[in-house]
Amino acid sequence: MANPLRSEVFRLYKNLLYLSREYPKGGDYFRDRLRAAFARNKAVEDPKQIKALIARGEYMARELEALYHLRKYRAMKKRYYED
Repeated sequence: MANPLRSEVFRLYKNLLYLSREYPKGGDYFRDRLRAAFARNKAVEDPKQIKALIARGEYMARELEALYHLRKYRAMKKRYYED
């Protein structure tokens, strides 16, 4: 794997690992699945495929962030408004 792509993959892994702390099913569950996903794709050598996988991982990170923001918004709304 080329050096710039390796650093991008490492950055993505650390970012997803950081986001796993607030995962609804628990950080251990998410970490195990994350590790398995990265291990499953460790043999990929083609830079185009690696970039596509990085883009997919960044998409998942954005989705997780949206999930967390939505959960926090719902909790705040529940505190202040009665439905």
